[in-house]
Amino acid sequence: MRRKLVVGNWKMYGNLESNKVLLEAIIKGVHDYRNADYAVCVPTPYLFQAQAILQDTNVAWGAQNMSQFEAGAFTGSVAPHMLVDFGCSYVIIGHSERRELCNESDPVVAAKFEAALNDGMKPIFCVGETREEYESGLTEQVVARQLDAVLNRIGPKGLCQGVLAYEPVWAIGTGRGATPQKAQAVHSFIRNRVAHLDKAAAAKVRILHGGSVRVANAAQLLSMPDIDGALVGHASLVAEEFVAICRAAN
Repeated sequence: MRRKLVVGNWKMYGNLESNKVLLEAIIKGVHDYRNADYAVCVPTPYLFQAQAILQDTNVAWGAQNMSQFEAGAFTGSVAPHMLVDFGCSYVIIGHSERRELCNESDPVVAAKFEAALNDGMKPIFCVGETREEYESGLTEQVVARQLDAVLNRIGPKGLCQGVLAYEPVWAIGTGRGATPQKAQAVHSFIRNRVAHLDKAAAAKVRILHGGSVRVANAAQLLSMPDIDGALVGHASLVAEEFVAICRAAN
């Protein structure tokens, strides 16, 4: 039985004062929810604050991106071991906003996945199709290409050490996410593709759903057999909403 996981992606929002209020409310809200796992991925400057507030609670923390390199002349980049210094359990890899806005390719994302594992973190590996690709019937082709980049680099046993997240790009921030049935179909496709290589790894790997996950649809999404949790964007910035989604997972 795969344990549910709910991860908040704060994106580029927050400040010291509001972060403190939000984190303390989340800690209080999920304190008694012991049947699932919870985490927040905060902007890099606030990792020290997340570590200070969240340590010794049942809420883990992580980063939203990292370099695939351990060190070097890469001004503005953050190495995996630096995130580990701040106690990060997770790091988001290959989010569609990074792929689109920063031109991160499939090979780069795969390299980051491997680097995160090497430093002891669980990468949260995002895959998903754009609106144009969705309307052209290319969902499975796009997701397979993104998934295979990691599988070809580290294999299914390496893949299942991380976490997958299917985020249809066309649903992110729109409030109009995929129906539970459509989401389940893609999650099932992902798991079956891994199963062709390693059934045990496919049964083990957690696949989260992202893209307009909110209180209104969380319970239905999380009831699907191949949806193992949620990667939550906007709703993770509102304590009551994030806690309600965590409750649905619990």
